[in-house]
Amino acid sequence: MKDSIAFGERLKQSLTKAGYELRPAVLEREFNQRYWGTPVTVQAVRKWLLGQVIPTQDKLQVLAEWLQIDPHWLRFGEERFGPVREQEAKWEIGMTQEDRDMISHFLALPLVERKTIRRFFNAYIIVSNHKR
Repeated sequence: MKDSIAFGERLKQSLTKAGYELRPAVLEREFNQRYWGTPVTVQAVRKWLLGQVIPTQDKLQVLAEWLQIDPHWLRFGEERFGPVREQEAKWEIGMTQEDRDMISHFLALPLVERKTIRRFFNAYIIVSNHKR
């Protein structure tokens, strides 16, 4: 129980630092715009904020990427990898300018539209993998 309470405090600290209100409805809305899985409920995120429950690893990863914090710190309270932004540069190796332009255009879209594009892309990958 002590771990979940500390998690809730780190989550609240991160939300405040990122400029978000500490309201379950705000966290639920913002999180679900970024999460590809089954949407979470207001009741679930309320439990996160109150330190009653720690979300699953996939949800922790989305929270960390959104809030630009180390997922290990969010979960356990200790830095391991540094800020997420520092890690992102590795995946850019080997990208063409066309790739960078496409990603730039994608990131300029509203969050709801980005979520739609992600779903389409994931469906495309599944279909193309079955054709092989």
